[in-house]
Amino acid sequence: MKLYNHSQAPNPRRVRIFMAEKGISLPMEEVDLMAGKNRTPEFLAKNPSGGLPVLELDDGGCIAESVAICRYLEGQHPEPNLMGRNPREQAEIEMWNRRMELELFGSIGQTICNTHPMFKERLRQFPEYGEAQRAVVQQRLERMEKELAGRQFVAGDRYTIADITALVAIDIAGRMANITIPPALANLNRWHQAVSSRPSAKA
Repeated sequence: MKLYNHSQAPNPRRVRIFMAEKGISLPMEEVDLMAGKNRTPEFLAKNPSGGLPVLELDDGGCIAESVAICRYLEGQHPEPNLMGRNPREQAEIEMWNRRMELELFGSIGQTICNTHPMFKERLRQFPEYGEAQRAVVQQRLERMEKELAGRQFVAGDRYTIADITALVAIDIAGRMANITIPPALANLNRWHQAVSSRPSAKA
C-alpha cells in the first residue's frame, strides 16, 4: 500500500496521526498541491475529486477521504482501537467525530478559504462570510470547553479519531486563520496540551 500525502495539508495529517497511533508505517508519495499535481490525469484517475489523502491498495484500488481511509486501516489493525469496539461505542465516536468535522473543521476551512491571501487567486473569496465563520469557530470552542468539563477526551474517557479531527482543525486554525484557544478556556487548553504532547501529533 501507499499513501498519497501533502505534508502541510490538514486532512493527510489526520491519517498520518491515525497511523502513528497504531504504529502503521506506509510508503508515502508527496503530491505538490500548489503545482497542481493533484489535477493531473494520472492523479484524477486515483481520486476524481483531486483531494488528498489517497490510499492506494496493493491491488491498485484507491480509497479517498480521510475517515474512509482510517476505517480501512482500523479494520486491518484493530488495536489500539480508535473508532469503537461495539456498535454503541462506534456510533458515539462517529457522532463526536462528525460534530468536530461539521461544526469545527468545516467553519475553520471556510474562514481560511475566504480570508487567507493564499487562496485569493485560486478561489472567489467572500471575506465577510469568512469573518462570520471565524465567529462560529469561537462559539464552537466555547462549547468544547463545556463538553470537556466532564471528560478527558472529545468522545469520552479515551483518545479516538474525534480527538485527531479536533486537534488537526484547531492547529490549522492557529496556523492559517490566527484563531487560537483563549486562555480562559481551561478545559480546552488542558485537552489540547494533552493531545499535542502525544508522539503521534508530530506525524
